Amino acid sequence: MGITVIGAGLAGCEAAWQIAENGGEVELVEMKPEKYTPAHKSPDFAELICSNSLKAERMDSAAGLLKEEMRRMGSLLVPCALQTRVAAGGALAVDRERFSAMVTDKIHSHPHIHCVSRECTKIPQSGVVVLATGPLTSDALAAEIAALCGGGLRFYDAAAPIVTAESLDWDKVFAASRYGKGDGADYLNCPMNQEEYARFYEELVHAERAPLHDCDVRDPKVYEGCMPVEIMAQRGADTLRFGPLKPVGLRDPRTGHRPWAVVQLRRENAAGTLYNLVGFQTNLKFGEQKRVFGLIPGLENAAFTRFGVMHRNTFLNAPAVLDSTFQLREERRLFFAGQMTGVEGYMESASSGLLAGRNALRYVRQKSLLTPPETTMTGALARWVQFGGSGDYQPLGANFGIMPPIEPHIRDKRQRYAAFAERALENLADFMKENGWDSAAGQASPCI
Repeated sequence: MGITVIGAGLAGCEAAWQIAENGGEVELVEMKPEKYTPAHKSPDFAELICSNSLKAERMDSAAGLLKEEMRRMGSLLVPCALQTRVAAGGALAVDRERFSAMVTDKIHSHPHIHCVSRECTKIPQSGVVVLATGPLTSDALAAEIAALCGGGLRFYDAAAPIVTAESLDWDKVFAASRYGKGDGADYLNCPMNQEEYARFYEELVHAERAPLHDCDVRDPKVYEGCMPVEIMAQRGADTLRFGPLKPVGLRDPRTGHRPWAVVQLRRENAAGTLYNLVGFQTNLKFGEQKRVFGLIPGLENAAFTRFGVMHRNTFLNAPAVLDSTFQLREERRLFFAGQMTGVEGYMESASSGLLAGRNALRYVRQKSLLTPPETTMTGALARWVQFGGSGDYQPLGANFGIMPPIEPHIRDKRQRYAAFAERALENLADFMKENGWDSAAGQASPCI
């Protein structure tokens, strides 16, 4: 019996790969290129929308630990990311076109994955299904999922602009990473003095925003992790200077001093011809983006290959309907994966797809379903989906706060996080051995 995976984003591709690599047959249904959401542009699978960064890479970070756990569990996406990486200091960032193309090629080349290009407007009435249609699920299918799951929650997400390298004023920008991380020059920096920042700030908070077209635009919920820069700025004149524009760890080589504020640009592709504005998710009108962001030193004549956009994201009230195995409680043949479950972030979404795919296959084979230990980042995120926190359920990314504490308490944060990672990988190895999970743990870790 084959398994249907609906949606070829990061979660859907990871789910399909896990099923196929373990001997299952998969029908992967993706509506592109027949139909696109407002945020998607590429016909390839695993398209990255908001950013090309997959967050921190070091092992003593929650994001780095998650990626290493996934790699050891046989992830498709982590090796693809490592092979298509671009310089980004301590983060793992990728050339998004090469990354998506590599994932697409591997999916199409797998003999057990059968790709179908069509919009799915209804949940299949029979068979085991993994729904990984993402937070921009098309209206008809979203309505059916909402009816099945007792409604959905909604928030708004935003993407940052991308500019060409050749359009930058190279006399004003300088290459450097904060505190010399990575190669020491992984980012381009646009330094601002106090007067330049004050002018930029005033224009930003008064700039005209693009209209939203959803039914709840009067009071849209904006997710903190992708807060539009103009909304963040409204919290106070110094909010950006202590956030995405913080100048700490940087010195302007022209002056020898730390700037008042710094806008950082991160490579979009391996060739270094495109850069995105780090932390500049926005919903400003396109003309306003060009005008206001043109006030940033070095970007006066920037050519935008993509303007920032804001779009609706929908996620389930997962603790009410899903188990930590990502199985729907009321209809056990159905599994969910990706950001619609309430995990936030590219790799977090992919990790849910990894578990949903494995468990969907185990369900077909009438085996007990599995969740990694809560002491692993993968397992802790899965339990967040099942139990949530106190109060309203909200999207959550990898963080050490959802894991059981280390006893006795370690006061030094770096040492404490390293202990979290060591415990997680030891417990993951035991879990995989006990359950016959194919392991890549013998390989040297690329994420330290």
